[in-house]
Amino acid sequence: MAETSVITPEMQALVGTDSVPVFYDVEKGAIRKFARAIGDPSPLYVDQKAAVAAGYAGIIAPPTFARLLIPGPGSKPFPEPFRRILDGGSAYRYSEPIVAGDRIRVIARLVELFEKHGRLGTMLFKVHEIRYENQHGRVAQAQRSTVITY
Repeated sequence: MAETSVITPEMQALVGTDSVPVFYDVEKGAIRKFARAIGDPSPLYVDQKAAVAAGYAGIIAPPTFARLLIPGPGSKPFPEPFRRILDGGSAYRYSEPIVAGDRIRVIARLVELFEKHGRLGTMLFKVHEIRYENQHGRVAQAQRSTVITY
């Protein structure tokens, strides 16, 4: 007997849709606190003169800083069939540093849905691409993340 897919036409229709954009103003203090919290002593993250001498407009954010910049909700609610959740991993692409004073626009797009069947039962995999665009319209960073629900 074939198993019925948990992926409904309503879910499939959400593939390719973007979240509501969210904007963040990146502050020097937030970058410095983040660098201190992760234990990274690079002067590029805390010292304006060192960052400018290295060719940047100001102090730059550590590459993982963008994880603090949470995307907004989807344009339509996702009809989640499961309650349990797992982090399926992320891959990052860095195009240019985020600099203190940047205004970052964060948008997530649902790019793929698939399911697998295993010892936990049916698992739904949702793959999102998150773009972190600066005020110049350039993608400073991008993240591809998988969330597994079961």
